[in-house]
Amino acid sequence: MPKPNLRTEYLRSALLEQDAGDDPFALFARWYDDAVQAVGRDPNAMTLATVSADGQPSARIVLCKEFDPRGFVFYTNYSSRKGRDLAHNPKACVLFYWAELERQVRVDGQVEILPAAESDSYFGERPLSARIGAWASPQSDPIASREALEQRYAEMQRRFAGDSAPARPAHWGGYRLVPTMLEFWQGRPSRLHDRLLFSRRGAQWDRRRLAP
Repeated sequence: MPKPNLRTEYLRSALLEQDAGDDPFALFARWYDDAVQAVGRDPNAMTLATVSADGQPSARIVLCKEFDPRGFVFYTNYSSRKGRDLAHNPKACVLFYWAELERQVRVDGQVEILPAAESDSYFGERPLSARIGAWASPQSDPIASREALEQRYAEMQRRFAGDSAPARPAHWGGYRLVPTMLEFWQGRPSRLHDRLLFSRRGAQWDRRRLAP
């Protein structure tokens, strides 16, 4: 069977030092705004990579719910596989990939659990169905069947019937990835891509260009 030709030439843009500036968060904010305009769905989707206690890496897509110079925030079940990984090894990496813009941003750093008040506040903003789902799903654990999960959800619906604001379960909440490094990648022709690496140096950032 012949292999399909999947090669793509990257022609949209460039990433030069004079345009990037010295502040990686300002650059990320500009790129994120571009993604919101250009990406049809989930421009805040990012791949989160973690490592288990026995050294096994794993990755999955999560949604970045906010970002600022303190870091990148996401929410999940603390008892899930990623939650267990982070409990043993709080170092992690996230990757944003915006194919429409031929861009990606990789962020390495240390993950910390958000204060309970911040998780409570965000949980209260979620749709009621999603809040009930957080109670119903033992995320990452084996379950007997789809029917069993739906029965569990129906049980939680009955439990919270008449309650428009169920409390956040203790096993669910937020994390913040506090960056030590951000790498910006812009596709360029002939695979001579632009890569700018920002590394934290105390309160400052050191910027270097990497070979593609």
